[in-house]
Amino acid sequence: MMTQPTPADMDSGARAGQVPDDWAGTVESWEADGSAAPQHDPAPGVLLICEHASNRTAAPWQALAQTPELLDAHVASDPGALGLARALGPLLARSFGGAELVHAPLSRLIYDLNRSPDRPDACPAQSEIHTIGLNAGLDPAARLARTEALYLPFHNLVRGRIARALALGSRPAIVTIHSFTPVWHGQPRAVEFGVIHDALPRLAEQIVAEAGAQRLGLRTELNAPYSAADHVTHTLRLHALPYGLENAMLELRNDLIATPDAQAAMAGRLAPVLAGAIAGVTAAAGDTCRAS
Repeated sequence: MMTQPTPADMDSGARAGQVPDDWAGTVESWEADGSAAPQHDPAPGVLLICEHASNRTAAPWQALAQTPELLDAHVASDPGALGLARALGPLLARSFGGAELVHAPLSRLIYDLNRSPDRPDACPAQSEIHTIGLNAGLDPAARLARTEALYLPFHNLVRGRIARALALGSRPAIVTIHSFTPVWHGQPRAVEFGVIHDALPRLAEQIVAEAGAQRLGLRTELNAPYSAADHVTHTLRLHALPYGLENAMLELRNDLIATPDAQAAMAGRLAPVLAGAIAGVTAAAGDTCRAS
């Protein structure tokens, strides 16, 4: 009798090094007038990152395609986040001489790119009410296969875009785009717009201040519904903090960005808030440098 492969066995294809180029992620760029730009154009003033952009699956993890209840849930991706990021890109590009977006190709059911390789929730077997059978009992070799196939290419791509910008004389603000569920473990969430920071809080605090000053009209909270204590700021720690780049993680309640029209409308509301905040912290940093 033939033995059924275990979830760990399914990672053998990735271990064999058969990793498509697009698993590194996708870069989209906009010029200073908001039009689409080739990636060799001048460096952006803002870099958007969407780690949970897709619920797509691929071999050797195609078993996930047989579980639509998982793929359709927030556990697989951040609904509305990619559409919001794409709508924000050209708006912010007009304020900062260009913008870029880097977004992930595959579902976080396979690997959560906003978690470090030592975190159990990088490949979680359970998320809220959802059991992820493909991740049960992963051995170290299987975790390494996913790290090498997905985590390293994506973060190397982000690192490369930042290095390029720095070499061209730009210090882009780093903004990660996420969404969250209106209800978590049966408890409704009142917050609509969360702004999260790690060890460099200036931009996050300024975004919250701008949201109030510009009457954004969303219930906005700092470090909600998550904070750095929940290990959700890995991307900021990895890419923004080493260079002292202004950074923040944005969380929108996903019922507010459920359709393309809603995403475009939300981007129109958020862009002036983000632009004002980024300009404010950039000017303050410049004044500090001149004073010193």
